[in-house]
Parts: sequence; C-alpha cells; structure tokens
Amino acid sequence: MDFNYNENQKLISEMIRSFSAKEIHPNIKEWDDNQIFPVQVFKKLGELGLMGVLVPQEYGGSGFGYAEYVTAIEELAKVDPSVGLSMAAHNSLCTGHIMQFGNEEQKKKYLPKLASAEYLGAWGLTEHNTGSDSGGMSTTAVKDGDDWVLNGAKNFITHAISGDVAVVIVRTGEKGDSKGMSAFIVEKGTPGLTSGKKEDKLGMRASETAELIFDNCRVPQANLLGNIGDGFVQAMKVLDGGRISIAALSLGIAKGAYEAALKYAKERVQFGKPIAQHQAIAFKLADMATTIEASELLIYKAVGKKNANQKVTLDGAMAKYYSSEVAVKVSTDAIQVLGGYGYTKDFPVERFYRDSKLCTIGEGTSEIQKIVIAKQILK
Repeated sequence: MDFNYNENQKLISEMIRSFSAKEIHPNIKEWDDNQIFPVQVFKKLGELGLMGVLVPQEYGGSGFGYAEYVTAIEELAKVDPSVGLSMAAHNSLCTGHIMQFGNEEQKKKYLPKLASAEYLGAWGLTEHNTGSDSGGMSTTAVKDGDDWVLNGAKNFITHAISGDVAVVIVRTGEKGDSKGMSAFIVEKGTPGLTSGKKEDKLGMRASETAELIFDNCRVPQANLLGNIGDGFVQAMKVLDGGRISIAALSLGIAKGAYEAALKYAKERVQFGKPIAQHQAIAFKLADMATTIEASELLIYKAVGKKNANQKVTLDGAMAKYYSSEVAVKVSTDAIQVLGGYGYTKDFPVERFYRDSKLCTIGEGTSEIQKIVIAKQILK
C-alpha cells in the first residue's frame, strides 16, 4: 500500500494550513477560555468543501474518499482539536447517516445544504441513562396519523444548540430490542424541539455540546430514515466509519503535541546542551514518534478497507482505540518534556492534553472498542 499523500491530500493539507493560520490560530485561546463555538469558521470550511468531504458531487459535496477525509481532520486537529471534532461530527454522523441511509428525496433535500454548511448537522444517540448501552434508550417516537411524535432527551450532543438539522435514533419498539429503534431527521425550529444548556467541559471547549429535548415534537413520516426498526443497525454502521474519524482526530492531536515538544526540546538548554540531547528526553521523543507512526498505519489500513467498501468494524475499532490512547499518552509526555511551561496556557500542549481525553470516550469508549475487537476476533 502506498502511504504517500496523493495530490488531493497534498492540496487539502496545504489549504487547511493556510486557512488555519488566518482563521483559527489567532482565536484559539479566546474560543477555549470562553467556550465560544465559532459557527462562522464552519461556514468558511463549507466554502472550501470540507463540510461535505465524502458527499458525492451530484449532491454538492467534494466527492473525496476516506484518505482525503482523514487528512482534513488530522490537519485541523493539529491546530485546534475542537474544530476538527465538530467538522468530523458534522461529516461522519449527521451527513454520513443521511448519505448512507437516506432515500433520494432526503439526500437531495439535505445533503447540498449540509455539504455547503448552510446547515450544520447534529446526531443524537446518547441519553442520560444510556451511554454505551444505547439499546436501553428512553426517548420514544409514537405514530400519530402521518406523523411521529417524539418525547425524551439526548445528551452530550455536538451542535445541539447551533445545529440546523439533527439525525436522532429513538425507540419505536421495546427497550433492549435491536429492532426497536428507528432514525429520524429533525429540523431546527420544529415545534417541541429545544436544546439544553451548553456543557462546561474539560477539553474540546470550542466544540458545542448540549442536550436535545423533545416535548411532543411532531416529525413527518417523510423524515424517517430507512425502515422502522432499522435505527440501531444504521447507527452501528455509521459509527464504524465515525471511529476512523475519531482516530484521525486523535492522530492530529498526537502530532500537534509531539511537534510542539520536539521544537521545545531542540531549543531548551539545560546542563549546557539542548534537552533533546539528553537521553531521557530523546527516548521519550522516540517513543512518541513510534506510537504516532503505529497509529497512522492502523488508521490507513482502515481507510483502505473503507475506500474499498469492505467491512471496517474491527479495523475502525482498533484504529480508534489505539489512536485515542496514543493521543492521551503523547500529549501527557509532551507536557513532561516542557516541564513547568507545559503546565501553562502559554504553550499548546496543555490544551492538547485536555482535548485528547475526549477521544477515549466519544463514539464509543476505549472499553467498548475492546468489546467490539474481542467479539470480532473471537467469531
């Protein structure tokens, strides 16, 4: 397999670096300190084609594959993981769900607006009492004439406040029944749909997270994705691909932290020489570089299979599990390399450290990834 960047990846990488220097980097501290969700940045990313990376051109998207998608997420995450996270959630979850399971009418109605970022997308599976155990969800949809009436709440939802359209998986059958859940498209402004307070988070503070609340929220039959009872299976397939995006996010965080530590280690002099020349630091940098390389190889193996339309349940889980843990370890080590300076907000490594932890939790915890991996290898 050729691991060199293709021409599209090179162009995307250069484009994001130029865009980030102008639009993202000067604002990172303010966004992080004040939990500002920079909607305008995502509108501009939409103009660049990065909010519909995987969407076919016939629906207004860029029509790229997963290699280009992973590159885009990684480059954004190296600068600001919050922006990378929101871009990935929009592309993989809401947009990806409609792209995979929507009918032609739904695709034509929603994909062009999502791909251009005229619409910002949200996706709702998690609830207060059902995180990993999504089959036990309480939010329901009950048929009433030509409509479905939704009641309940989803929490920890990216873009719950600012999102223009959400795909939500709700219960239409019995609790615990994998065929008892269905997926619906719900537009902002629908009576009965509101959002809760923004979560005050440890990291990823410029990516909006809040609750979606449904109070007799009436959704037309036309907004059902696929068939009744398909929601859980659809969600698991969406997450298979989504885990590759979180792995890419993790990779970007790890690279950002490593590059900051490497630069500092070459410049910081102690005991008469740069600390990079002290074996304790050199070995730490060597470990960081090696685990990043292994993470990247796992990701691109999954990318290759995804682009070939092969099953990626095992590969996506492995890439997500390993890469997210690497992001935490590398960003922790980066702080150690910078010492006291690493513990301050004057250097980016403390933010990478805070942001990295979400990668081991979101879209399936590390523990859930190990369950998925174990099930696959024990079949």
